[in-house]
Amino acid sequence: MDFVNSLLNWVVLPASLVMLAFAWPALSFINACEWLYNSFHSENMDNKVVIITGASSGIGEQIAYEYAKRGANLVLVARRENRLRGISENSRRFGARHVMIMGADVVKEDDCRRFVYETVNFHGRVDHLVNTASLGHTFYFQEVTDTSVFPRLLDINFWGNVYPTYVALPYLHQSNGRVIVNASVESWMPLPKMSLYSAAKAALVNFYETLRIELKDEVGVTIATHGWIGSEISRGKFMLEEGAEMQWKEERDVHVSGGPVEEFAKLIVSGACRGVSLCQVSKLV
Repeated sequence: MDFVNSLLNWVVLPASLVMLAFAWPALSFINACEWLYNSFHSENMDNKVVIITGASSGIGEQIAYEYAKRGANLVLVARRENRLRGISENSRRFGARHVMIMGADVVKEDDCRRFVYETVNFHGRVDHLVNTASLGHTFYFQEVTDTSVFPRLLDINFWGNVYPTYVALPYLHQSNGRVIVNASVESWMPLPKMSLYSAAKAALVNFYETLRIELKDEVGVTIATHGWIGSEISRGKFMLEEGAEMQWKEERDVHVSGGPVEEFAKLIVSGACRGVSLCQVSKLV
């Protein structure tokens, strides 16, 4: 047995390196061809229907404006319906054909069914579902004294993406549409004080990578991994949305400037319209 193990150690590793050396140029060429094709073939979103969750602020709001510039019909979803009114008006000025706003909680399946069904009843279709609802934190796990926030964090960051996708999938199949997921760079690069957030985002990536295999190109999946965004969370705060069932704010000695949310939103929408599977716009600032 020792002889066999030694033989395998001497043979398998060099053989793997040789195979990699021959395969790498071919894979690089294929990836380059795919990148060139996608660069010149961007989906025309004019009059298409886009549902955006978490659209009341941050990257969700900016993604709405990017789709508006492309002439899409928007369905803006968030808990803070009052915030959506102003964003709706801005979207129309940017060029959106039609804008609907809906107050809903994405961790409640019934709410998700309601805003998807209302969209289909009005427009007759769904072309893109953009999941941006997210909730971060900046605390050390061992310092937590109130664990009641744990389920809420995982609900919003995981189930808040899964439920809208589950309900919208039949209609995305009909339109050969696309799901866009706000996964964040923490899904593969864990950072201190963001343990639960990172875990939820990693679970999200694995879920959608598996779903991509199941869907077999009938519905596209774009996973966006962006870096720090200039927002309240990057300035050391933790806060649930206004109107949420619980409010918990925590000031920390963390002051990190974030990248421009407008730039991230533009890159994500551009990648989604080009059919990119993994939209890496990670940039730590």
